Amino acid sequence: MDQQLLVFLTVVEQQNFSRAAEELHMTQPAVSQYIQSLERATGAKLLERSNKYVRLTKAGEIVYHHAKEIVGLYTRMQNLVDDLQHTASGPLSIGASFTYGEYVLPHMIAHLRTNYPMITPTITIHNTKEIAAMVVNHQLDVGIIEGLYNPGNERVVVEAFAEDVMYVVVPAGHRFAGRQEVDARELCDEIWIVREMGSGTREVSERFFRMLPQMPNNLMEFGSTQIIKESVEAGLGISLLSEWAIRKELLLGTLHMVSVAGVPPVKRHFSLVRQSTPFQTKALEVFLQLLREDELYPAFRPKAD
Repeated sequence: MDQQLLVFLTVVEQQNFSRAAEELHMTQPAVSQYIQSLERATGAKLLERSNKYVRLTKAGEIVYHHAKEIVGLYTRMQNLVDDLQHTASGPLSIGASFTYGEYVLPHMIAHLRTNYPMITPTITIHNTKEIAAMVVNHQLDVGIIEGLYNPGNERVVVEAFAEDVMYVVVPAGHRFAGRQEVDARELCDEIWIVREMGSGTREVSERFFRMLPQMPNNLMEFGSTQIIKESVEAGLGISLLSEWAIRKELLLGTLHMVSVAGVPPVKRHFSLVRQSTPFQTKALEVFLQLLREDELYPAFRPKAD
């Protein structure tokens, strides 16, 4: 791998020449020489620097974007070559959207580590749109997203692997909590707590709202499912949440599921996103196999109150 690119990436990400030198176990003058050499090779100034900051120029942004992809490809190539003579081992970068990442993935990782202790996973949690983009840019080996989101890139494959069901949930003590069923019109005047745009959960919520007599006009946006659950429990509003996310709260009785007359529970899929290449590290191969094994998923379908 080109040492100039590695040094450049480290300087940009550390935002400081001294910290980059420490990270790379190099002297600061050596780091400066690598950056100057890369700037001569590209014929452009890549960094604006002062005693207080290091910033990318427009040319630097272009080089940074492609350097990240080059380094990711090199690392993947090296792991594939190493795999020819070894069992599943080494780094595995996994990204997941919030629902799967916070409530299902920890159990998957525990199973993975028990059976393949030489694999060292790193986890990134973000919304569906960002996770898909990170796979496209070779920043992740695999992404797990909500729905069948299409990142619009022929270099990646999107594959559904597990079903998810979304339910209307209300706090204990809410006027809907003790009822077997509510009329869809009653939901329209409620305060709805929803995820931000770009989230797979928000996309499903919008689809659910279109099945109601009218769109709710009182929405509150929050950036994670955990905050939404706590807000519903606190009585701030109601929400549409994944069965995976509300299991504990249903058992504790702090949240209640509500059936809506004439409106079935909303279903979606969890999907994996990966590079469309015939070459995979053994670490990625065994993880994908793990995702596809249905018996590893909790076998529950809670019933509405």
